Amino acid sequence: MTATENGEALTGENPMLFESQVPDEELLWHRMGMEVTECTPDRVVGTMPVSGNRQPYGLLHGGANAVLAESLGSTAAVLNAGPGRIAVGLELSCTHHRAATDGVVTGVATPLHRGGSTATYEIVITDERGKRTCSARLTCVLRDQPPGQ
Repeated sequence: MTATENGEALTGENPMLFESQVPDEELLWHRMGMEVTECTPDRVVGTMPVSGNRQPYGLLHGGANAVLAESLGSTAAVLNAGPGRIAVGLELSCTHHRAATDGVVTGVATPLHRGGSTATYEIVITDERGKRTCSARLTCVLRDQPPGQ
């Protein structure tokens, strides 16, 4: 499967530029209900429902924010890495600003640094009112895709 540059939604699918070695239904991306709504080298946008991703107090789980941030940032890194290359998360930092209790959150990943061996992305997550709920920064190592994959 390939990512698109025309805003085509990739609901529940692996948005990476290579075939997954596991079925889509086993991917965390799929299980959390994430959907990519825009996928270009300069901007990757995705959504995730709060329902099904809450912690015991009824708020969106901070780990769910982290999964959304890393998924969008890694997708952007793969788009920028080029053919035959992969992106592997090196460091993720998330600051949770306010709680999301219902609806859908939207994450937007944009590049801060695009190098030959590392790439860093800012991922801003907002609620349906446009209020920032989380700021994240992801750095990925870019490397050649292992043979046979």
